[in-house]
Amino acid sequence: MSNEPGVDDYPLGPPTRWPAADIAAAWRRELPGLEADSTGSIEVITPLWRVAKVLADDRRRTLAALGVDSSTLDLLGVIRRSGPPYELTTREITRRTLITAGAVSQRIARAEQAGLVERAPSSASRRAVAVRLTDAGHTLIEATVRQLLVHEAQLISHLGAPERATLSALLTKLEASLADLGS
Repeated sequence: MSNEPGVDDYPLGPPTRWPAADIAAAWRRELPGLEADSTGSIEVITPLWRVAKVLADDRRRTLAALGVDSSTLDLLGVIRRSGPPYELTTREITRRTLITAGAVSQRIARAEQAGLVERAPSSASRRAVAVRLTDAGHTLIEATVRQLLVHEAQLISHLGAPERATLSALLTKLEASLADLGS
């Protein structure tokens, strides 16, 4: 047991008790000779990881309160964003959601059982299957997204418009540079 306040509860203690700069400094001390750029990544990756965890947990709780799971939100959202007539082929859904065809098929089956989507022959191709929102699916996705967007806007409300634009641009740049890691 350490006499230093907060040490014994790391990493479960509040993130503000363990600033990323302190973690990087500790590793530079413990691993002499390590290039500063290596430990400098801690000051970017650690806060991003922490923010991602908090946001993912919050989104799970928020969606649960709204009565929707994230995979249904993703499916209904991609179809709704496609515009009228609010239908896409299964191939297009797979391309836009970046998940496997099998996972898309499972999501569609669950949403179809819940009365949120329906399948029909596609007008684009005789072999393709179109998935379209039902009235219930349309109502659910619009209500859910409206509430989710208002909630998530509140989460970033302490950032001014210029800060949000800068952060968005930097995250877009970082995401693009990491695109190959997801494949």
